[in-house]
Amino acid sequence: MSRFKGWGALLAGVTAFCGVVGVAWGQGQTVPEPAIGRLVGQIRADNIEHTVTKLVSFGTRNTLSAQDDPKRGIGAARDWLAAEFDEISRASGGRLKVELQSLLQPVAARVPRPTRLTNIVATLPGTDPLALQRLILVSGHYDSICSNPTDAEHDAPGANDDASGSAAVLEMARVMSHYRFRATILFMCVAGEEQGLLGSTYAAEQAKLQKLPIEAMLTNDIIGGTLGGNGVHDDRSVRLFSEGISSLETEAESRVRRSVGGEDDSASRQIARFLKETGERYVPHMRVTLVSRRDRYGRGGDHIPFNEQGYAAVRFTEPNEDYHHQHQNVRVENDIQYGDLTKFVDFPYVANVARINAAGIAALALAPAPPQGVGLVTSRLTTDTDLKWNPNSEPDIAGYEIVWRATTESTWTHARNVGNVTAYTAVGISKDNYFFGVRAVDKQGRRSPVTYPRPVR
Repeated sequence: MSRFKGWGALLAGVTAFCGVVGVAWGQGQTVPEPAIGRLVGQIRADNIEHTVTKLVSFGTRNTLSAQDDPKRGIGAARDWLAAEFDEISRASGGRLKVELQSLLQPVAARVPRPTRLTNIVATLPGTDPLALQRLILVSGHYDSICSNPTDAEHDAPGANDDASGSAAVLEMARVMSHYRFRATILFMCVAGEEQGLLGSTYAAEQAKLQKLPIEAMLTNDIIGGTLGGNGVHDDRSVRLFSEGISSLETEAESRVRRSVGGEDDSASRQIARFLKETGERYVPHMRVTLVSRRDRYGRGGDHIPFNEQGYAAVRFTEPNEDYHHQHQNVRVENDIQYGDLTKFVDFPYVANVARINAAGIAALALAPAPPQGVGLVTSRLTTDTDLKWNPNSEPDIAGYEIVWRATTESTWTHARNVGNVTAYTAVGISKDNYFFGVRAVDKQGRRSPVTYPRPVR
């Protein structure tokens, strides 16, 4: 493990070799890839349980807690996680590069004194010569709080919030580091989430400053509970939150959107749809519930700073939360157990959520990039729909598909292989009645996320 010298240094040294076998290009249907199926099957609930139990054993992981105590506090958790990523790197022949991204956080609303925050970032370099042009990031936060967010002394187990997310990220890194992907994958455990998304804000700002091409950011936060405070038990679904209107939408873009629609077609929504489709293909007993909100009422996660920097970012969270087990001092009152304890985490369920993540990340990282310059041509009044786009730069592009859906549908319902062209007219399918998109397909049948078109003359 080395000290972090910036995202650029972290991503240096990407090599060019690709060795995962795919499938033939079909007619709008993606056939499951054996390699993705294998890696999904290698994710183990007992490894996740070990990580959660170990993180809880540090007593508190409050960002303001001790950084130099080897047994208790945020520093002990940081060092243990970094050592685990280092061990994963050794087991994979050094393919995973582990770095610490640190900042001195000045005084803030939940930070009464300047405090060192450290994100742990492990990079799996892509195999494509263009790998540095496509980054996929997955995160969980390893800090925790009890009832008082600045209380660094009382126990704050944080088993579900968010040792579960950090454990999922660590397990994904363990499995996926033995596979090769076209794009580069970043596995990140962040600090300072409970103090106001501080670690992820710094990471997102640095990424934007260095113009990093993060194609998708996934955060996993509170993914361990299957019995909600409403009494509902659900171990077969997970919520996926995504913003509909880009945080960086300009006034001009807003005027266009208001005139033709697109409130449900941000880059984040396209990633969410891709993850749902892919996750349910490889983990068929699970359902990914798309939630058309950036996050829950009055709450937030580490995807939000990336949204605010213009990146496509989404959040996975369990379907029914129990607030007795979040941000609470450990205690029993009126026969109710409070506190975020290990016994309330369903480890097989966390493993299933990790499998959904891993399948989606693998499919993203193996697929070609989404098409750029996609436009819906509005220069003629017609019941046809004219689309055009720029050619992808990958040498193994087989062609493109257009997709469409009724304006009342939330997911793409139709797809058509249009060949290796950069323009297509959908005869008899009116742009006034449907939403359209374009995705790239390579010679092995891997499909990119969809790009939603802008109106062009």
